[in-house]
This record gives sequence, C-alpha cells and structure tokens, in this order.
Amino acid sequence: MGIAEESLAQHARWRGKIDTVPKMDIATRHDLAVAYTPGVAEPCRAIADDPQAVYDYTIKANTVAVVTDGSAVLGLGNIGAAAALPVMEGKCALFKAFGDVNAFPLCLDTQDTDQIIDACIKLAPVFGGINLEDISAPRCFEIEARLNDALDIPVFHDDQHGTAIVVLSALINALKLVGKEAAQVRVVMSGAGAAGIAIAKLLLSYGFTDIIMCGSRGIISSSLEGINDAQRAMLAVTNRCDMAGTLADALVGADVFVGVSAPGIVSRAMVETMASDPIVFALANPVPEIYPDEALAAGAAVVGTGRSDFPNQVNNVIAFPGIFKGALESRAERITEPMKLAAARALAELVGPDELAPDFVMPDPFDPRVAPAVAAAVRACVEASER
Repeated sequence: MGIAEESLAQHARWRGKIDTVPKMDIATRHDLAVAYTPGVAEPCRAIADDPQAVYDYTIKANTVAVVTDGSAVLGLGNIGAAAALPVMEGKCALFKAFGDVNAFPLCLDTQDTDQIIDACIKLAPVFGGINLEDISAPRCFEIEARLNDALDIPVFHDDQHGTAIVVLSALINALKLVGKEAAQVRVVMSGAGAAGIAIAKLLLSYGFTDIIMCGSRGIISSSLEGINDAQRAMLAVTNRCDMAGTLADALVGADVFVGVSAPGIVSRAMVETMASDPIVFALANPVPEIYPDEALAAGAAVVGTGRSDFPNQVNNVIAFPGIFKGALESRAERITEPMKLAAARALAELVGPDELAPDFVMPDPFDPRVAPAVAAAVRACVEASER
C-alpha cells in the first residue's frame, strides 16, 4: 500500500485527527459544580473585571486558530473550505505534537477578504493567536496586515513567514559549508507569490543583497507586464540590475536557487550554469523543481526539498510550533521581523559544527530541542523590546 492509499484509509479510520478532551474529571456533583455551574461564575466575573484575566482562566493562553478559505491548499490549489479541512486538522495535530500548543481548524466558507477579516476579528476572544493557512496571494497580504492592525494577538501567515524562516535557517548553514557569505551571493527565487515574497524579504533583512525573483512568466523586472502590486514593490529591493528573461537566464552564475513554485521546471543543464558549489532548495511539493539526484549530479553542493523522504527537509513544521509557543508564552501582540530572524538563527544553531554536512543542514523535526529553542528565541525578542 502506498502513502496515498494508506493516508486515505487512516483518515477514514480516524474520522478527524484531533479531539476535544476535558482536562479534569467530571465524575461527581462536586466536580460539576466546580467546572460548571455555580462555580464557573467566579472566573467569568474575574474576566469581566479584568479582560486580561482571560489568559489566566481559559484556553486562550495556549490556543491558536488555524484559519483558511481553501483557496491555495498545498499543491492542490483552490479546493474550497471543506476539502481543506484534512490539511488544517493535520496542522493542528502538528501544533500539539511538536509545540504542545492547542489549535483548532477554522475553514471559512468564503473567499471574500472582508468577510474573512470580519470572521477572525469576531472569533479572536477565544484564541491567543491566529495562524493563516493556504490563502491565495495577493489577498493573504491584505488579510494578514489588516488583522495585525485590528487585533492584539499575533497573526501569522505560515505559508509566508514559516517558509521564510526555515529557508533562511537552512541557507545560514549551507553557506557555512560552501564558504560563502550572505552579502556576496546571488539568490534566484522561483515563485513570486506569498512564500517567495516573504522569503525574499527575510533574506534581505538578514543581509542578502542580490536577489532575483522569477514568476511563471519569467524574471520579475520593470519590463515584465502583468505583475501585481506586491511583486512591483519587491522590484525596489530586488533585481538590482533589472535583468529580464527566463528562469534559466537568471540561474547563470547564481550561487543559490530557492524554488517555491512548480514541479520539474529546473533541469540538470540549468544547475550546471550556476556558480561553483551552488545551493539548490527545490521546495515545490510533492514534486520538486528538480529532484536531488539530478541537482547533485549537476554539481550542487547542498540540496534541500520540502519532502520528508529526502535529506535536508526544509519544511514549516520545524518552525511554526515553536514560534507560536514563544509568542503565546510571552503574550506577544504580533510576530515581528526580529522574532523571525531570531527563530531562523536558533534553528541553524541546533546543527552543531560536528554535525553539519551537505545532507544535514537542518535539525530533524523530531529533535525535542527544536520547539523550545525557537520559543526561547521568540521570548527573548519580546523581552528585549519591552526593556
């Protein structure tokens, strides 16, 4: 039985990957009186007197809403809210398994930007944070920005920022292996949507200076027609030579390739035109832009994918549980750029000098140090900002 068949069979058996389980026994009248009426009136009064007490007496302190409209689900595209539910349930299970953070899936039956924002605002009293998931660009940019302005809890679009954090982390370590500095390399991005733009922004914040972004119709340049506002804004800080052409053109002499785009679009011949000891992160799922064996045969020094069946899995699961864990524990009102950079550095540091190798530039997602290390880095950023 293959993974697809096994997954379908298991989902039918599970009938949902998460449960709502009480933390206390309700076996006697006394138990009932304490957990519910009449005792429950006391925490209600306390919260009415001090709204911040909701963090002391309810699930809000450690619970995240995983919100989607089903418009950009994995590699499946716009499949709608109901079809997105298995992915959102899985995300919630990962929050709990890797970060001990409670999460609940909210698949909204609308793709109207204003309605999604309104729904999140109305649901916010229950949650300590909102994880936006699989919402198509460019709407996802507006939704995240407006929710961050409207709410006093962190709102984080994992497809953007979680991806950016793990890519930066892997690049920090890959560059150590090839003896290159961030400010001296040229990075070519394939994918100019939510993830690609977020990755480019975080790399620039870290100290990369030469980035060329490519979309489905070629290099994002002043001469490329039909680019959206978010892509146009990126032109001010990327493609400093205003190069035009194809992805193949962009890769000539490039030190790093990061793909968050489409399967099979990079050939062995294209990798052979890159600079010496190139780094290739082909993160399209389930089929990468180029398979690792082809990239390595073409001379790549370090290769990563988003898949768990190849070395160097560059996947969001390594980042988001710890990020929210740290944000919730410190009651952060938003996820900031310094937090993202700190999380990436913390992940990179978990791979020691004696472990670092071409096939091991990222910590294993099952490494029990991962979520605590990321959470500690996030908390330190919050504490530093409050001094």
